[in-house]
Amino acid sequence: MKVLVVGKGGREHAICWKLKQSPRVEAVFCAPGNAGTALDVQNVAIEPGDHRGLAQFAKREGVGMTIVGPEEPLAKGLVDFFQREGLRIFGPRKDAAELEGSKVFAKELMRQAGIPTADYRIFRSAPDAEHYILSREVALTVRSRGRSTIRNAIHCRTASETLEAVERILDPREMLGPGVQVEIEDRGSKHVFSQFAEAREFVHGRPLGVVIKADGLAAGKGGYVCSTLRQALEAVDQVMVRRIFGQAGDRLLIEERLDGHETSVLALTDGRTIVPLVSSQDFKRAFDGDEGPNTGGMGAFSPTSMVTPELMEEVEREILVPIVHALKRARRPFRGVLYAGLMLTNQGPKVLEFNVRFGDPETQVILMRLKSDLLDAIEAVVDERLDSVELEWDDRPSVTVVMAADGYPGHYERDRLIENTSAADQLPGVKVFHAGTTLRTNPESGRPPRIVSDGGRVLNVTALGSDLEQARERAYEAVRTIRFPGGFYRRDIAEQAARKGGS
Repeated sequence: MKVLVVGKGGREHAICWKLKQSPRVEAVFCAPGNAGTALDVQNVAIEPGDHRGLAQFAKREGVGMTIVGPEEPLAKGLVDFFQREGLRIFGPRKDAAELEGSKVFAKELMRQAGIPTADYRIFRSAPDAEHYILSREVALTVRSRGRSTIRNAIHCRTASETLEAVERILDPREMLGPGVQVEIEDRGSKHVFSQFAEAREFVHGRPLGVVIKADGLAAGKGGYVCSTLRQALEAVDQVMVRRIFGQAGDRLLIEERLDGHETSVLALTDGRTIVPLVSSQDFKRAFDGDEGPNTGGMGAFSPTSMVTPELMEEVEREILVPIVHALKRARRPFRGVLYAGLMLTNQGPKVLEFNVRFGDPETQVILMRLKSDLLDAIEAVVDERLDSVELEWDDRPSVTVVMAADGYPGHYERDRLIENTSAADQLPGVKVFHAGTTLRTNPESGRPPRIVSDGGRVLNVTALGSDLEQARERAYEAVRTIRFPGGFYRRDIAEQAARKGGS
């Protein structure tokens, strides 16, 4: 069988690499692919959004199965298009992919199905969202100092009330002259301000535990974990005023922030049977110690001791089965990979988000451990016979470390030379999956094509080990082998888990 993989990231390289190991696979194509897939399989210069071009290629080459990697072509109906053309394809249809394409849809479906998740509010305008944020309780006391007409202490329940009280005291129209100040008391601590802007900054710095999410697809960057009013207001401004995610910010969710440990569970489903994959844990923040902005993922490891067999059973019973049934009842049958991002709270696991495709970089560590034929499992999903498949896994843990371009997830430069990836690939238990790379040729030089950076997350350096510590050591040895002067990486991927005794 010939297989086509749609996408160009590290997840797609890992899928291509695993498919190539199948004795049933004659050829693997990747559209459009990257420098790594060009070395392992055959790249095709067709973008994921070109539905007709992809279908024509599949027909022309006799492709027997197409696998969609990224979420955007799923949300835009690539599976529907292929099915209308009589082509076999792996992934959910457009209506089922809305589970990831719209955070609002997912939340409302979870509420209907009784699936545990954070409380939330939906907003369609920035002023409404800002008003809600400023109406959260702060419990501050405001007093005037100097020649003010306001003598009594004002007990303010919300940020809005506090700012209104400050504005009344410092109102320039009162012509009270110099020396008028405002005192804000917070749990016995007193703060004095002469300017409204200073007092406003203090109020905006009050603690607030919420998560703000753009409704639509935002390449994994549309969620903001906010600790203060200021951070929440800035998030609303970016999503709904500055529109940095475009139409994805037409609607916005504000959720309560959950406390606990974050993990994810991926499962194959044909709409009737659910087969969970081995557990994994990823690292979203850009820098060591979970500091810095959210990213698409800076590393991962598998398995995680947080996901016990008992917890996996609970997740399947309370989360995976109900959401698959809810989609079926809504006449949106789901076939593909269901990804549940979870927070393990004191009240049990709660859903942070659903994705409708293989996670990235979770796929890299999971497929490193898969001993079964990936194509067999993919076909079983498409043909609705997943109950006939039993997956076999390598007991050895795996770790992936993401090498990213300096500046990511913000502005970064491309075309930075990357060297020694082949040397890293030859280390024991190591595979370098390419994400944001491409090949640059210079016919005049007579030299072979060079690998250069072409994205934010550039390489996913992945390793197996006898235990988690060895997997970490191998992955980081490979990272140090690679020369990428325009990049950076976290140095603490899987560090705490390895310190606790491995997987």
